[in-house]
Amino acid sequence: MALIRRVSTLLRADLHAVLDALEEPEILLRQAIREMEEILAADRQGYKLLLHEQDRLQTREQEIRQSLNDNENKLDLCFENGQEMLARDLIRRRLEAENSLKALAARRSRLEKRCTELRGAIEQNHTRLESTRQQAELCAAEKPQMPTEDYRPAIEREILEREVELELLREKQKRGLS
Repeated sequence: MALIRRVSTLLRADLHAVLDALEEPEILLRQAIREMEEILAADRQGYKLLLHEQDRLQTREQEIRQSLNDNENKLDLCFENGQEMLARDLIRRRLEAENSLKALAARRSRLEKRCTELRGAIEQNHTRLESTRQQAELCAAEKPQMPTEDYRPAIEREILEREVELELLREKQKRGLS
């Protein structure tokens, strides 16, 4: 799944490379930041769910251990009273509980490994996000200022005033007023 996502990302990046030349880098950086924030939020949510699942498994393990302790007391009572049939049933339950504990321990171990991996990915993605944000800030700071609409008409007025002055001088010269 991760491999498919990476290949898909690379293909999209290649296809969009042509468009990137036409688009403004600042817009692309903002979009990348939004996508990174979404991924980071999803990873954090997934991490919380994994932690919740770990807590649930730990609670279940405690319940099973308590049940094992209770069964030990019942087993002692069965042997004291010569109830081997009941003892067999309790031993069967104990073996099932021990198998459940092993399965839960294995599952919890896998969850802990996944939590560690996800925590590392979250830290790495957070670092990348901050780096991208800094790039966006630099891009915004380095962006050349476009002339404002007020600036352009001022130039046109200046040009028109110069033309008027020139025409005025020409008219005076024609009339011999200079």
